[in-house]
Amino acid sequence: MELELTDEQRMLTDAVNSLLDKRYDANTRLQLLEQDELGWSREMWKQYAELGLLGLTFDEQYGGAGMGVGELSVVMEAFGRALVLEPFVATVVLGGGLVSAAGSPEQKQQILPGVAGGETLLAFAATEAGSRWSLTDIETRATPGDGDAWTLRGEKVAVLGGDVADTLVVTAKTPDGVVGLFLVDAADVARAGYRMQDGLGGADIVLDDALATALGSPADALGHVEAALDIATAGLCAEAVGAMERMLWLTVDYLKTRVQFGQPISVFQALQFRAADMYVSYEQAKSMAILARLGLNDDDPAERHRSVSAAKVQIDLSSRHVGQEAIQLHGGIGMTMEYPVGHYMKRTAVIAKTFADQNALLEAVGAGGGIVRES
Repeated sequence: MELELTDEQRMLTDAVNSLLDKRYDANTRLQLLEQDELGWSREMWKQYAELGLLGLTFDEQYGGAGMGVGELSVVMEAFGRALVLEPFVATVVLGGGLVSAAGSPEQKQQILPGVAGGETLLAFAATEAGSRWSLTDIETRATPGDGDAWTLRGEKVAVLGGDVADTLVVTAKTPDGVVGLFLVDAADVARAGYRMQDGLGGADIVLDDALATALGSPADALGHVEAALDIATAGLCAEAVGAMERMLWLTVDYLKTRVQFGQPISVFQALQFRAADMYVSYEQAKSMAILARLGLNDDDPAERHRSVSAAKVQIDLSSRHVGQEAIQLHGGIGMTMEYPVGHYMKRTAVIAKTFADQNALLEAVGAGGGIVRES
């Protein structure tokens, strides 16, 4: 069981952190949010492509770097520290991950090199109004046409990265009731784009007999979706850890510099205790992010999902505690748009409601017998 980063992962971490420290400070991010209609930086997207981040886990024959979930986790943690706005999860982790896992060799060759090169944006459209967290309780229907063609009819909501995607990976039920994956050109759908609570882009999608192509075999699609969501959830766990780390040290620095009654407020023992509790929550989250990453190596899909869900439960609890304490210990400044700590809190709050909430996660853990079992 490998708990420490490899030399290659450390080099990757240093490279990503170096880029983000130089090019992605809090003021730059705020300017993107306030002044750029896109809401993120295409120049940074190009930089990610040059570093090999946009094809990180793709096979080398499709323009990727051929790396694994360990490398993905260190990149996501770095992105969490910088609070990156670019659609990395939507395009690379979800869309690209599904094409890489489920697509035919021809589909991979057609799509993945463009993603790795920063030219193609993807989005995974699965959520529907009223479906909650279910992958199968959906109303979107796929109707076979001539040859390999299909048409899709239905609506998807809160599609992460759907506002800018060139190609959509859509879940829909076939006439025999199987949930399949389909590739749809974004130009063939109606979409209403908007900025989500954390600043990332999303969209509601209407498919009105949109032309589509099946991504791989519909019979295998659900298993690929479940695996992709577990990988994405583990990535979000790492991102939340990066965000918590930054919230913690922003708060500690503030306590050392904020003067009250003629001395820094860091000398007050009650505030020291609260900062120490934040550190404990952060360390718990770090450990559970490792559990999520290691759980992805399990060959049993149920065991994999149980481990990732259990990790996400604690990480969501930790991020809520760290975020709330960071806001309170900063006082009024913590609530302003100009100061970064509130933005970190927003992002971790959205992560806690991405793919599943606490009830759904606990149900998944309980269905697998819990995280600690009798020998």
